[in-house]
Amino acid sequence: MDKETKFMITYLLFAAICSSVSSDEWKATVVKSIDALVTSCVVVPCSFSHTGGNKPRSRLRAMWHDKGKTPDTKGNNIYHEDYTLIKDNFKGRTKMLGELGQNNCTLEITPVRDHDNGPFCFRVELVRGEGNEPTKDMFSFVEDCVELNMISKPPKPTLIQPKTATQGEPYTVTCSVIHTCPNHVPKLTWNLDITNIIVHHKDIKQGNWETQSILTFIPEEKDDNREITCTAEFNGGLKSPETFTLHVKRIENYNHIIIPAVVGIGTALLFGIFCIFMAKKYKNRIAELQNQEGTMWNRLSRLSRRGRR
Repeated sequence: MDKETKFMITYLLFAAICSSVSSDEWKATVVKSIDALVTSCVVVPCSFSHTGGNKPRSRLRAMWHDKGKTPDTKGNNIYHEDYTLIKDNFKGRTKMLGELGQNNCTLEITPVRDHDNGPFCFRVELVRGEGNEPTKDMFSFVEDCVELNMISKPPKPTLIQPKTATQGEPYTVTCSVIHTCPNHVPKLTWNLDITNIIVHHKDIKQGNWETQSILTFIPEEKDDNREITCTAEFNGGLKSPETFTLHVKRIENYNHIIIPAVVGIGTALLFGIFCIFMAKKYKNRIAELQNQEGTMWNRLSRLSRRGRR
C-alpha cells in the first residue's frame, strides 16, 4: 500500500470520526434579529440539539438569559422555570411555547416593552429527573442569540386591489399586515358593512407572520369615489389604517336614446298607417263618385235622345 493510499484512508477515517462527534454537538437555530412592536408581543423561533440525544421533557431544563450574564442566576434571566430567578421586569411576560422534548425552544414575550432589546440567549441543562438537579451536561448558545428592534409605531397594512371596479360586477380587495405575534394575531377590519370576508394566516419565516383579509363585494354607481379603509389592530391596542379611493366604471345606459327613438318610430308608423288608410278610403270614395257621375251622364244622354225623337 503506497503512502498516498494510506493518507486517503487515514483522512476518511478522521472525517468520519469528526462527523460522528459533530453530530452530537450542542447546536441552536435562533432568529438573529426581529422587529418587535412595543405593547404587542413577539415570538422568537428556536430549535436546538444536544449531546444527550432525545430526552423527555422531565430530563431537560430551559432558560433564556441576557448575553454576557451568568445564566441560572437571579436577575440575569428573562425566562426560567424557577420564577424567583427571572428578572423582575420580565416576570409574567415570558413563556416557552416550544416542547423541549422535541428540541423546540421557542420563546414568547408579551407585552413587549421598549427596553426588551436583548440580545437574549437560550440555555439548556440535562437534569437527573426527580429533584431537577442539573448534571454536567449543559450549554448556553451564546453564539446564537436574538436581538429585538423596538418599533413604537405599528406597520401599515398593504392593500392590493384592481385600479377600477365595474358597476354590478364582483370586486376583490386584499388587506395584509406583517406581525410577530402568531398567538395574538392583528385584527383587520373594514369600513364597509359587508360579511363576505375571508381571513388567512401564514408563517413567512424569520419570526414573521402575515395576516390577510380578503374582501369581496359588488360596487354600485353610488360607490364611485368612495374611500375604503382597512384597519389593523395589534395586540396591545395600537391601530394602523390604510385607505384608497374606489373608482367605479358605470355600465353604459342608452335608454335616453332608445326610448325617444322607439316613440318616434312608433308614431311615424301609426301616422303612416293612418295616412294609407285615409288614402285608400278617399280613393274608394273618389271611385264611387266617378261611378255616380258616369251613371248620371248616361241618364242625361238617354233623356236627350228621347227628346229628339
